[in-house]
Amino acid sequence: MIKYSRMKQRAYYESFWREFDSQKPMVMIAGPRQAGKTVLAKELAAAEASSVYFNYDIPLDKARLAAAPSFFEGVNRAKGERPLVVLDEIHKYRGWKNYLKGIYDGYSSEYRFLITGSGRLELFHQRGDALAGRYLRFHMLPFTLGELFSSVPRAAIPAADLFGLPETPISGAEEALRTMMRCSGFPEPFLKGEEKGYRRWAATYHQQIVRSDIRDAFAVRDIDAMETLYTLLVPRVGSPLSVAQLMDPLKASHKTIDSWLSVFERLLLVFRVRPYHRRISRSILKPPKFYFYDICRVGDAGTRFENLVAVELKRATMNWTEYGLGEFGLYYLRNKEQEEVDFLVTRDEEPLCLVEAKTGEDSPAPNLRKFQTVLGVPAIQLVRQAGVSRVFHNGPNRILVVSASAWLPNLA
Repeated sequence: MIKYSRMKQRAYYESFWREFDSQKPMVMIAGPRQAGKTVLAKELAAAEASSVYFNYDIPLDKARLAAAPSFFEGVNRAKGERPLVVLDEIHKYRGWKNYLKGIYDGYSSEYRFLITGSGRLELFHQRGDALAGRYLRFHMLPFTLGELFSSVPRAAIPAADLFGLPETPISGAEEALRTMMRCSGFPEPFLKGEEKGYRRWAATYHQQIVRSDIRDAFAVRDIDAMETLYTLLVPRVGSPLSVAQLMDPLKASHKTIDSWLSVFERLLLVFRVRPYHRRISRSILKPPKFYFYDICRVGDAGTRFENLVAVELKRATMNWTEYGLGEFGLYYLRNKEQEEVDFLVTRDEEPLCLVEAKTGEDSPAPNLRKFQTVLGVPAIQLVRQAGVSRVFHNGPNRILVVSASAWLPNLA
């Protein structure tokens, strides 16, 4: 079992929240279900001199809101204090957007508000609303090495520790990586560190989301076909996804399958990585790759490792953007000759670095060399085994071949 103090577990996101809280009276935390948002919100509330924790899933809280929409006015506070009001799962309340707009406009000078949620909160942000300009938002994902071994968000990009070899091994990082590979990064199974515990958790988790959350949040008629699609994605992780090849087994149109994939994304079950084509001769243009936030849903060890790296990079690029360090993106490279590099990180639409995931190769992949020559950016080949740390030269460029457990913790 991995041993971490509870507050140390999410110190990175606590720092994130404090920065946002100092700038705006309403902060939203979005993220996959069971990623730890509620635990963090309760801990943040408990650390305040005066606070109110509200959860719409609790019947008494629901009744309290119906009886008195400004129920939080009853909190005890000293003169001049601005209590923290945590509204957990408030997006399940009918008319919740207007409610948040109302309490922001009426009470933001006297109270601070922390809003947590998952799928519907994500959908609301994508559509935009009258709340625009009234809040700041960031995502909280399952544990990643970049979060666990960093207490504060990165102050600038790039930095020497991002594109250089780590000086010393980070204590506990290899153990944490092994546990993630067996139990995923979701807090409950990760902290227990037992594969059978993960399997029990996963069976309930995925059934709850696919069978309950999708039905509740979206007007979906064929839930059985959606569940089949969710299963069919597993062996296709890490490969360009052809929707056309899924039409016959699912007996559904291209448009319908696309819409289902979008539902999975909005509920933060999966995320897509698109091909990058600028400056890439004969690049493919359309098929995205899909990866799971629950990496252990993937059975093949090599693909699971690639999925782990994808989640680490997704968390980093998403949080860097939300923190205000630039506009970061995550892509992959592939041309019509089927030469490929797993990941390309961009900043403000320009290539920043290449990342390849390999389970055992300790010399640079030929495709990594080729695409680096074209783009002229740093390249990192992450390998699964511990103790690897080498630099290779590719013309004027350098390629790092390094253990994942040594490099990924630097992705603060």
